Amino acid sequence: MKRKWQVLILVLLVLAIALIRPAFAQPVDITLLQFNDVYEITPVAGGKMGGLARVATIRKRLLAQNPHTYTILAGDFFSPSALGTAKVNGEPLAGQQMVAVLNAMGLEYATFGNHEFDLKEDQFYQRLKESQFKWFSSNVFDAAGKSFPDVPLSEIINVKSKDGTVVKIGLIGVTIDSNRPNYVSYRDPIETAREQVQALKGRVDIIVAVTHLNLARDQELAESVPEIDLVLGGHEHENIQQWRGSDLTPLFKADSNVRTVYIHHLHYNPKTRSIKVESRLTPLTTDIPEDPATAKVVQEWQERGFQGFRANGFAPEKQITTTAVTLDGLEASVRNRPTLLTELIAMGMLREVTNADLAIFNGGSIRIDDVIPPGPVTEYDVIRIMPFGGNVLAVSIEGQVLKRVLDQGIANRGTGGYLQTANVSLSPESRTWLIAGEPLNLSRRYLVAINDFLLKGKEKNLNFLTPEQPGVQVIEKKRDMRFALIDELKRQNSSVSSKLQPQAKQSLALPAVVHR
Repeated sequence: MKRKWQVLILVLLVLAIALIRPAFAQPVDITLLQFNDVYEITPVAGGKMGGLARVATIRKRLLAQNPHTYTILAGDFFSPSALGTAKVNGEPLAGQQMVAVLNAMGLEYATFGNHEFDLKEDQFYQRLKESQFKWFSSNVFDAAGKSFPDVPLSEIINVKSKDGTVVKIGLIGVTIDSNRPNYVSYRDPIETAREQVQALKGRVDIIVAVTHLNLARDQELAESVPEIDLVLGGHEHENIQQWRGSDLTPLFKADSNVRTVYIHHLHYNPKTRSIKVESRLTPLTTDIPEDPATAKVVQEWQERGFQGFRANGFAPEKQITTTAVTLDGLEASVRNRPTLLTELIAMGMLREVTNADLAIFNGGSIRIDDVIPPGPVTEYDVIRIMPFGGNVLAVSIEGQVLKRVLDQGIANRGTGGYLQTANVSLSPESRTWLIAGEPLNLSRRYLVAINDFLLKGKEKNLNFLTPEQPGVQVIEKKRDMRFALIDELKRQNSSVSSKLQPQAKQSLALPAVVHR
């Protein structure tokens, strides 16, 4: 009988300790390392910014300070990438190099960006299998509306402090529905976020939304679902820090290609169930050394890709020219106005087609979202500028159709459908298009050097621009536009300088906008 009482007293003591422990539990510190929209495994800006090996160094430093450090990627890294277009054993890398390097650097959690679905279905599923980090998505599913294999609707991180306190972080992931291949289906991101928050209620202490939405939708999410404690976003390529909603939910996005990362220090008080967030935007410059182990993996994949390019007629390390000025390929520039780089591309296309009256290509063909600094320009720089390439076509276009194309090109400002040109200007006074200095003649036919993608009718609001359109006739297929640019750079050689000025008359001198 005495033994039974001893056991009962012991059980009651254990229960009592469990009940009173939260009252004495110490605050728990958690660190989240966030980045988004990364398309390059190597540094950008001439090696001065970014690089996943530098992210690995930051991660190791944070882990040394706090073992409760978790690295999160808010989408867009399978594509588009210059290296991802390289064919190895007959197949493009298609993001394989990104997954391998992210595995090496220690990424732990990721949600989808819209560019993950640039890949073919088999490539996409293979990249998921190769990932050693955890995927989660609350609103993106397969064609049947089911979650992808091993991609749960949410993730829970269990953080156990030294005193035994367990803090649970719920991660939900939502993605913009701007890319719809036939193997993918979407649900509304706000609605599904609300559902997942309800599903996590009572199971977690902190809710973090990892998003790949445009800013307006992120703001709507923060305002509509106040239970979310923190929004870690992507999709925009420039850093953003805002507070939205009745509870002033913090919303953060870092710069693309890990020019910066966000470091979030979360201080959670189990007693009051309150959370304090301290965030710091950290530039990844040459002051941060590369992690040797990650850098080794980067170099291995870089060389594999270069071998693929060599097999397709490129010499990636070969220097083409030396530029005395910066060549601007930033999306915020090339989707809004002419730059020296866009002029060089257009001039190369113009020369590619004998007796062409003008050249046109879509700003979205330029995917580098970076600048080529003064100094050597290599063939790999050209591949980075236009990773998907495409042939130059000689096309005869009626003046009336050409005017419609040029008008829509200006209307597409801020998108990949903004048109870059050579031998074209827009008179600001009369709003008249000038071809080689002469007013566009609506009844005349013009010989146009144009990239093949534009003639597929798939560019924004330019679906009418196809060979089936009356007034559009394909004359001849020429070389890949990248070879045309290489020849133009060779022609300019060391004279690529400030003497070549963008066509200011075409620019409407409005603030830059970018819609992805």
